Amino acid sequence: MDAESFKKEFLPYHHKLYCIAYRLLENAADAEDLVQEAYLKLWDKREGLAVISNPEAFSVILVKNMCFDLLRSGKYALSKQLVELTEVHTVSPADNLEIRDEVQQVKNIIARLPEQQQRIVTLRDVKGCSYEEIEHATGLNATNVRVLLSRARKRIREEFNKWSNYESRRI
Repeated sequence: MDAESFKKEFLPYHHKLYCIAYRLLENAADAEDLVQEAYLKLWDKREGLAVISNPEAFSVILVKNMCFDLLRSGKYALSKQLVELTEVHTVSPADNLEIRDEVQQVKNIIARLPEQQQRIVTLRDVKGCSYEEIEHATGLNATNVRVLLSRARKRIREEFNKWSNYESRRI
């Protein structure tokens, strides 16, 4: 496959691939870098791509797998643990402090969960990944993912309720 046919075949999917990477990685620079790496992999394998019947699907699967590999890597996961929350509506300064305290408390509770539960909660509830994507990223089956997510959510709820009841008694 020459450069011109490669461009015609794979570059039209750039925006879609970027959107998928951005959704999974939640970082524009990382998503763009990953898509560029995907194009390099495709280019390196260009001679074998002639047998691919659906280049769009092939490219999408490649990018998703590369994202999951990156998310599985320990150092990437640790650097992305903290989630920045932005305000959508105006709140009073007192309410804003209370919301920040609650958000920080939830983050602290999640940080104390077992590692697999942390990862599953982050992938499902923070990043919005499907159960299938979580299965692929963690190597667990659907039942294990659902059980771990349920246990994690229950523990977060219980710990948060303990904390909020304690806080309300202090006031």
